[in-house]
Amino acid sequence: MNETPNSPELPEIPEAVSEPRRRFSIQLVWIIPIVAALVGLSIAAKAILDRGETITIVFKTGEGMEAGKTKIKYKDVQIGEVKGLAISRDRSHVVVTAEMSKDARGLLVKDTRFYVVKARISGGSVTGLGTLIGGSYIGVDAGTSTERRDEFVGLEAPPAVSLEVPGRQFVLHAEDVGSVDASAPVFFRRLQVGHVIGTELDPDGKGVTVRAFIRAPFDQYVKTNTVFWHASGVDVTLNASGIKVNTESVVSILLGGIAFQTPDDRFNAPAAQGNSVFPLYTTKEEAFKHAEVTERYTLIFQESVRGLAVGAPVDLRGVTVGEVTRIDVAINAANSDVAIPVEIQLYPDRLKAQGRDKNRQAVPLTSRALLDALVAHGFRAEIKSGSLVTGQLYVSLDFFPKTKKAGIDWSSTPPRFPTVPGSMGELQKQLMRIVQKFEKVPIEELGGDARKTVQSLDSTLKSADRLLKNVDQAVVPEARSTLVEARKSLEDVRATLDELKRTLGQARGTLGQANGVLAPDAPLQLDLRDTLREVSRAAQSLRVLGDYLEQHPESLVRGKQEDKK
Repeated sequence: MNETPNSPELPEIPEAVSEPRRRFSIQLVWIIPIVAALVGLSIAAKAILDRGETITIVFKTGEGMEAGKTKIKYKDVQIGEVKGLAISRDRSHVVVTAEMSKDARGLLVKDTRFYVVKARISGGSVTGLGTLIGGSYIGVDAGTSTERRDEFVGLEAPPAVSLEVPGRQFVLHAEDVGSVDASAPVFFRRLQVGHVIGTELDPDGKGVTVRAFIRAPFDQYVKTNTVFWHASGVDVTLNASGIKVNTESVVSILLGGIAFQTPDDRFNAPAAQGNSVFPLYTTKEEAFKHAEVTERYTLIFQESVRGLAVGAPVDLRGVTVGEVTRIDVAINAANSDVAIPVEIQLYPDRLKAQGRDKNRQAVPLTSRALLDALVAHGFRAEIKSGSLVTGQLYVSLDFFPKTKKAGIDWSSTPPRFPTVPGSMGELQKQLMRIVQKFEKVPIEELGGDARKTVQSLDSTLKSADRLLKNVDQAVVPEARSTLVEARKSLEDVRATLDELKRTLGQARGTLGQANGVLAPDAPLQLDLRDTLREVSRAAQSLRVLGDYLEQHPESLVRGKQEDKK
């Protein structure tokens, strides 16, 4: 630069030097908050991922549940928790909001069921005792549907059958429910193999429907021809065979129950499908009777059938081949004749016979051909006494070769089967005729005449004795011995007359005793009726005990409480 004269000197301007740009650096004080934030975010993310879904369950009441405390468990493993309880707008139920874990997502399907688990005494079982310490919780019965759902309607009681228990359900129809209730046991050969799920009245009101569940593998024994019957309480039967008492178990006496069985001669029938419908009979005998093929016939009797009841057996030399199903009265107004039509049902499978074809080969006879052949040889029906103690009668089938020929009237409905008068009626008539004849005999007059005869004979003997003493020396020894023999003969005659008098008195007393035993108001029959009445009262007491225990289960621990006044 050229300097001009007289110009002031300027300071030197420093030269700018460029420095490299500094990188961003974190201060040590910020490391700890950043690490804490990262940990918090990871925990929050894990909680969100593990939280699962929120569902709602509707119950009628909120008994035993509390928000934040009540757990939801499946097989005793916690899978959720109740977060809130709220009453619905119409105040008819309680809405439970629950938070489920992610492991429970597979359980939230359409047919999954929720229920409150608490201590319960129901039927013959006590459940939920562990909740007395740990508190109630909501149980889960896992469904098998694939349709997902987050709103459920809870059950008021644990399900009678879990969806995971193998087995099948069957539907039973009966005129009345009897002593059967939900959870009542189901027996097979006196082994408990299932229980009753529920009972309901039919829509037409003419019967009830009972649903029973039978566990596997016992459900395979329910065949298409299986019969079910009430096994409740004590079954006391009084018939011509006597008194029969039958029961399945002590549990069935108190709680009732159902039993089933398949006839042994038809056990190879195919297994029944699930939800098959079966009739439910009152007794085992009635069930097995309906399982057999039956044929109906009508018997006409002229004598009294007092003591013959519906259900009385039809007997063939000790083997029951049918039963009485109906008893009517038919009166002929023209001649005042009274007939008693008795309808019976026969089991033709119990009457087996074979005939011969043209080639002399054995062939089974049909029921009609068999009965026609039997009746042609004197096969008839009659009424007999099954027991003199109970007075019960039954129908007996047997051969009477001397009876007049007859046949079955197949044109009537039911067919009319020939009969003969009952032996019991004939015996009673003969006894009455004998009694009437004895009453007509003047026993007192005969006794008086016999007494006079004995006195006359006694005087004759005395005269003969005096004569014998007077002529003792004059009569030859042969005449004396003859008189002694005559005296002995007269004494034998007097003894015979006395014995006849005693025999007539004993016969009259025996007939009087027989009349008293056969009378309807005899003490023996009255005592039998009183005994049966006491048995009935005992059964009623057991029924009352069962009902009281069902209504007051706490009485098993505390005892019966006094009624509050």
